Amino acid sequence: MEKIFDNTQVAFSLKSDTELDRAYFLFKMIDSEPLVRIGTAVTNFAIKAHLPVEGLIRATVFDHFCGGINEDDCMTVVDKMFTKGVSSVLDYSVEGKEEEAQFDAALEMTLKTIEFAKERLAIPFAVFKPTGLGRFELYEKLGEKQTLNPAEQAEWDRVVARFDKVCSEAHKKDVALLIDGEESWMQDAADDLVTDMMRKYNKEKAIVFNTLQMYRWDRLDYLKRLHEIAKAEGFFIGMKLVRGAYMEKENKRAEEKNYVSPICVSKEATDINYDDAVHYMLDHLETMSIFAGTHNELSSYKLMEMMQERGIAKNDQRIWFGQLYGMSDNISYNLAENGYNVAKYLPFGPVKDVMPYLIRRAEENTSVAGQTSRELSMIKAERKRRKGK
Repeated sequence: MEKIFDNTQVAFSLKSDTELDRAYFLFKMIDSEPLVRIGTAVTNFAIKAHLPVEGLIRATVFDHFCGGINEDDCMTVVDKMFTKGVSSVLDYSVEGKEEEAQFDAALEMTLKTIEFAKERLAIPFAVFKPTGLGRFELYEKLGEKQTLNPAEQAEWDRVVARFDKVCSEAHKKDVALLIDGEESWMQDAADDLVTDMMRKYNKEKAIVFNTLQMYRWDRLDYLKRLHEIAKAEGFFIGMKLVRGAYMEKENKRAEEKNYVSPICVSKEATDINYDDAVHYMLDHLETMSIFAGTHNELSSYKLMEMMQERGIAKNDQRIWFGQLYGMSDNISYNLAENGYNVAKYLPFGPVKDVMPYLIRRAEENTSVAGQTSRELSMIKAERKRRKGK
């Protein structure tokens, strides 16, 4: 396979010299783990104490990883990326809410993004997190097969109604809908609910997509079981495949509560698991659609190779590549340049509400071996190329 991801001119074609310098400064900071920890603590403190740090956050980390503070704010970025063939997934990244009013607000925002997606070719997907529409502990309790009391049951019925509202709107407006994966101990209840939505709304094609976090060793078996159900009941499967974002939390909880960790024993095992799931889905593409959410160059090349071997068109609508905004531009823009379907997750929301998301990104970049150094070496190469002009 021709190595296309090294082309920094394509990767950073939308970045001005100033933006490139800012990216260099940011990843240089993230590269230092103690700095990330200190920065995280200081930022959290400053926000809780209402210190005037929003401007600083906005000018640095926020604008690099986020599209804006509201959906209209994002449109400049959306339109700009689309000139290079890169689509957007508007992701309302407000986390950790606990109240009914907040869940209803997240529901309204998700419906709004579906409306946005319907009207714009540049936005092919909508997205939401299960805990954006309902309380974490409720999913957890159901996942553990505990009986809900009447008040909790009424609360869960409202969660189901929110899910159904979003999925039915997506179906009505023909907008594919990604539902994010979260911690394993709440995921069973979310999986069951998403499967119900697939039964209902994926009769003609995949509209509703669940997420498989492939750092979990049980997920390929889960996909195969779901496939049997889908075949028997006649619905399509949509899946976003990612490696996963809660590894340290997962391992820690397993250790504390003395159960076998759901996480693969090594990075290699996770990589194999991820690629096997891609392989399985491509073998059953007649009933499956795949959103390959990966910052891994090798996995991306493997998927491109599998498509080539099977004679699948680069722009087949059942296969999308996805990366996060502000990361792995060398993958996203070079894929788009070569005719593949690519979408960037574009987080948005009020600065202080999006901070948990941003902090997770910084920590993820620090903990994923090689992620930050790759970003830095790409940026360095492009700065050098521009200076040599």
